Amino acid sequence: MTPDDLDALQDRERSNWVRLRTLLILRWFAIGGQIVAILVATRLYDLRMDAGPPAITIGAAILANLVSSFVYPENKRLSEREASAMMAFDIVQLTLLLYLTGGLNNPFALLILAPVTIAATVLHLMSFIALGLLAIAMISVIGTVAVPLQMADGTLLLLPPLFHFGFWVSLVIGVVFLGIYARQVTTEMNAMGDALLATQLALAREQKLTDLGGVVAAAAHELGTPLATIKLVSNELLEDLADQPELREDALLIRTQADRCRDILHSMGRAGKDDLHLRTAPLETVVRESAEPHVQRGREVAFDIAPEPGCSRAQPVISRRPEIIHGLRNLIQNAVDFSETRVEIDVNWTDTQVFVRIADDGHGFPQSVIGRIGDPFVRRRRGSLDGLRRPGYEGMGLGLFIAKTLLERSGAQLSFANGPRRGARADGIVEGAIVTVTWPMKQLVRSAAGTYPPLGKNQPILE
Repeated sequence: MTPDDLDALQDRERSNWVRLRTLLILRWFAIGGQIVAILVATRLYDLRMDAGPPAITIGAAILANLVSSFVYPENKRLSEREASAMMAFDIVQLTLLLYLTGGLNNPFALLILAPVTIAATVLHLMSFIALGLLAIAMISVIGTVAVPLQMADGTLLLLPPLFHFGFWVSLVIGVVFLGIYARQVTTEMNAMGDALLATQLALAREQKLTDLGGVVAAAAHELGTPLATIKLVSNELLEDLADQPELREDALLIRTQADRCRDILHSMGRAGKDDLHLRTAPLETVVRESAEPHVQRGREVAFDIAPEPGCSRAQPVISRRPEIIHGLRNLIQNAVDFSETRVEIDVNWTDTQVFVRIADDGHGFPQSVIGRIGDPFVRRRRGSLDGLRRPGYEGMGLGLFIAKTLLERSGAQLSFANGPRRGARADGIVEGAIVTVTWPMKQLVRSAAGTYPPLGKNQPILE
């Protein structure tokens, strides 16, 4: 799925996020608050106010809610146009009520920010901008023209001109700032949710491939008995059909094909059992298995497997967990994709830690994104030193995010850096990308023994 396809999918989903019932409930709360505010102002504070026009304005909101409740089903999800129309109605209705009750001299003018903030979280960008501009226009209108509030003695309730202007400026800034802030947070949450879903699907696929050997072994075992029966019956038919050559040839063919099926199932069963026996393997074997799909892609992939100086411990045996294999495979693929000629994979260990270091001789990570590597939807992996863009530089960052998430699930810590590496180009030293994966030794040894780290409460990765 390309970035454009994913953006289009998110746009289609975004337009159907909000239920009509949700907006109707929010509007009922707003209506209740408006009625209470009018009653308190006129009854408790004795403000002079013609109650007719405000009552009509509030009644229009009540009527709109009642009509929507009766016309549409309770579980209806609003389209983009319908949601925009409802929020535009709320902005206009609130503006009209504020116009009748003092304009910006009314402290409840602050509530005009609510529809804009909701629009920022659930509507497309253009709809959000349109509603934001509508709100700013309505704020400007009631900041210029409004029916003033009066006390019982006829005193007008007016803010000093400087405060009045400052309130207008703060509302305009609030519309812009809160809208952008809410939209940015919502966009990042949605991106993270999509990326976690992709991670879960990747791990589920790897687990299915891992478990396939067990299924094959079971199938071979179960089919062995009926094939043995077929062969036995075919042998008896060969004896009974000794005087019927044509039928005897058919029986011989059945026995031959049964033998062939037996041989195929025998090899499949052996492969499946071998896979089940390799639940654990030396560290080097797991790393090489992870790199296997990418060692013949036109780049030299060099391995260096050795303990750290001073370590007398033998090479650890670790679990062939799908998240470890898939995570390392994604990192190695990324290194091969962006290398010039060579990728180096160093596997080292001490008495307490295990290190896998993947380095390529490419251009390295750009400094502008190196602090955000591992987040989903980083659009560019790295920029070339000569300013040219190479194929494959545009991406969503899902590969690194999936690798980071899966490896951290296994107890690893990842670090991303650039380091001087000698490339094959004429300019000699280039900045190569280096990814270091570090596990506590006891973490891998414990998982190899069959004890896995517990899933977090909100952990989306399923085992």
